[in-house]
Amino acid sequence: MGSTNTLALERARAGDPGRLWLVAKRQLSGRGRRGRAWETPEGNLAATLLVVPDFDIKYAATLGFVAGLALSDALNAVFPNAGARVGLDGGTLLGEGRFTLKWPNDVLAEGAKLSGILLESTMLEGRRFAVAIGIGVNVVAHPEGLPYPATSLAQLGANCDAETLFLALSDAWLENERLWNGGLGLSAIRERWIARAAGLGSEVAVKIEGRVVRGIFETIDDECRFVIREHDGGIVTVAAGDVHFGAVASAGSA
Repeated sequence: MGSTNTLALERARAGDPGRLWLVAKRQLSGRGRRGRAWETPEGNLAATLLVVPDFDIKYAATLGFVAGLALSDALNAVFPNAGARVGLDGGTLLGEGRFTLKWPNDVLAEGAKLSGILLESTMLEGRRFAVAIGIGVNVVAHPEGLPYPATSLAQLGANCDAETLFLALSDAWLENERLWNGGLGLSAIRERWIARAAGLGSEVAVKIEGRVVRGIFETIDDECRFVIREHDGGIVTVAAGDVHFGAVASAGSA
């Protein structure tokens, strides 16, 4: 399959009512954030949930936080851990639990990227819209030669296949979507997400429109935007950008 997100949006434009999962055994033309390639070899998980919602479009982007929590819940269900602490980008140990959430849409395992989540949307007739929530997980293999650490469930020692993980994910999605409640429960989602946030309180560098903002990762705000406290005490709120923690952030380059 080329891309589960592309197929989902095609289905929406053809009239599919949504609440449909599309899952591929292998994905050749997957995409990450900002158009980056994301190939999925056989054995990894490539899944997209198509949503054709009736909620306010301003809440659409926060579905990525719902997806991150759902995947984190699913991973903990199929691969329980004893609360091992994690390191991030070679920095200090941050957060509790094997699986943590990196803003905006990555899931990390022991500080390395395990999964990426990509939201894409399209407008439909009647001023409606559709959202494709793409989730890729390194189950049996992970890419090499990246500018950041990556891992897979197999490398971590998990005895889990993509099918088992997907079943856990689809169940966990229902619970987190119910809590989110069309955006009305976003504050509860935010609290759950912060409790699993990678890098909270640590040095961070974020590239925004050609410049780099440095400081401390303070929190995410009520709209789930990234909040940085600069070293002079100023606050910067980020709606979109590339985030780097730990040694990378401290080194003066991002």
